[in-house]
Amino acid sequence: MKLYGCGNTPNPRKVKIVLAEKAIDYEMIELDLQHGEHKAPEFLQKNPLGRVPVLETDDGAFLTEAIAICRYLEALYPQPNLFGSDADDLGQIEMHLSQIESDLWFQVRSSWKNGPVLEQRGYQVAPEAKVFSDENVYAYYEKLNDELADKKYLANSRFTIADIILLVSLDFAIHYCKLNPDESLQNLWRWHGFITARESVGAIT
Repeated sequence: MKLYGCGNTPNPRKVKIVLAEKAIDYEMIELDLQHGEHKAPEFLQKNPLGRVPVLETDDGAFLTEAIAICRYLEALYPQPNLFGSDADDLGQIEMHLSQIESDLWFQVRSSWKNGPVLEQRGYQVAPEAKVFSDENVYAYYEKLNDELADKKYLANSRFTIADIILLVSLDFAIHYCKLNPDESLQNLWRWHGFITARESVGAIT
């Protein structure tokens, strides 16, 4: 298998953690997004939307969208289980995954898209939208801190795709949007340190 991506940008990073967690061998193909390699004709044949990641399977097919790729890998390599082993397990993991993507990641992306970095690159931004999304991110940090009060992992009692999505979202918010959780949110910071120390995470950070 080959994975097309760019460093540890958020969506490729999700896939890379799953690959590391399952100890799957693959070839990494790095693209220079700033110079538009993801928009080049040869790459658009792999993904007409011009986005990363793209997984080239052993059969020569191309899969796009991070979660779709992760589900494919889970089906091929069921252990360790990351998406759910029975109905209750699957439901809990999917619930947390959906909440992180819709209630945190969506807001983080809004803050990024309307922030100073893209403005300096000449993109049209809406600073007033960033004010609201920043506030929503900080409010969600408070929710997470309460939820993680007596939990090692976000969903159930083991490392799952929900932890991966939260980690990637949180790291992007911290490092690229300067949206740091307050130091008083000890449960969230404890969770972050615990997950970051995981071998499959450290291997690709």
